[in-house]
Amino acid sequence: MTSAKASAKGSAKFDYAPLLPAGLPAAAARWTGLARYSFVGGNNDAEQVPVADLKAAAEAALTREGHTLATYGLASGPQGYLPLRNFIADKLKRDAGINCTSDEILMVSGSLQALDLVNQALLARGDTVIIERDCYQGSINRLTRMGVNIVGIPLDDDGMRMDALAEALADLKAKGIRPKYIYTIPTVQNPTATIMPESNRRILLELSAEYGVPVFEDDCYADLIWDHKRPPAIHALDTTGCVIHIGSFSKSVAPALRVGYIVAPWEIMSHMLALKTDAGSGALEQMVLAEYSAAHFAAHVPKATRGLRAKLDTLMDALNEQFGTAAEFEEPKGGIFLWVKLPDNVDAMQLYQAALRAGVSINPGPEWSVDKAYAHSHIRICFASPSHEEIREGIAVLADVCRKEFGVPERIANVTQG
Repeated sequence: MTSAKASAKGSAKFDYAPLLPAGLPAAAARWTGLARYSFVGGNNDAEQVPVADLKAAAEAALTREGHTLATYGLASGPQGYLPLRNFIADKLKRDAGINCTSDEILMVSGSLQALDLVNQALLARGDTVIIERDCYQGSINRLTRMGVNIVGIPLDDDGMRMDALAEALADLKAKGIRPKYIYTIPTVQNPTATIMPESNRRILLELSAEYGVPVFEDDCYADLIWDHKRPPAIHALDTTGCVIHIGSFSKSVAPALRVGYIVAPWEIMSHMLALKTDAGSGALEQMVLAEYSAAHFAAHVPKATRGLRAKLDTLMDALNEQFGTAAEFEEPKGGIFLWVKLPDNVDAMQLYQAALRAGVSINPGPEWSVDKAYAHSHIRICFASPSHEEIREGIAVLADVCRKEFGVPERIANVTQG
């Protein structure tokens, strides 16, 4: 070995730290696997993923037009696989009341890319946006990293409060500030699972028109309603083109497929398409979903929601059994999350850490709210992924951890069933 090679082999590890630009998010931790009882993430029930039908759809789609994978845009253009866009347009008209064409739909790599594209097209550091006070962590984190000012609007049983929104818009106007958008998850809100009634959606559009602020509607949970009855999408009620609508197949079919979409007027869609620099979202996933959905989607969703509803019942029973009145929650009308309020002396961040050491992962409320003090004793529980047995066992462990850390819930006497 030459002296140069020996010197290189024995030298210190290269230091990238001085080269990193300011403003990067915190470095990711190495993946160590899921907790034994995992109640985090927007995951699905593994038993509800239609594996056999997806396999058949993949074979059919690849047999028929697999050779088109040789070109980036297939024959459908940069907005995504045309048969899937056609299916989405028909589905949105039937389910959400949205009248749009395939030309108004852009396929993206999950709703997270949709968030990024809308933000890149509309926002700059120092801008102001309005969102729900308790909201999707991914939305909050993205806005924070961009240096955007966030105004959080409190919620009630009907979602974002329109009186508080009107007050916030008037206050911002008095300060000479025009928000770039009003972001809402109106149909099965994350994390509260509320559903905004049609009357409030119309008020929201009136406020949008009065103050000249567009609406950013995130509808990715809208398929997961127990009775399958939903108000029309805000986009469906809009007559001016002020609503950008996004949706996803992540919650209805499978998160790892990473297929979402944006519905927007070409005036703003054209800018988002120019910002989409990935040469197109995965074509194979789009082809398989189009093939699968045409034949099976309508029947799959009710089956999946029945399974989710049963798991919700198990979770609520477990919380009532293990926590008693120490756990407060409203029964959701759909979705995969339960937003739980624990006693005020419970620090959700501390509980999260202690529970993780005991093999239970939960989402601490402060990470899902722009008002950390308000959400300090809230937790979000995803009930879709764990089995019924895991739900019962995991909540029992969580209650034991909470009791050891904070003295609540008080120990409940076991009742022997005959």
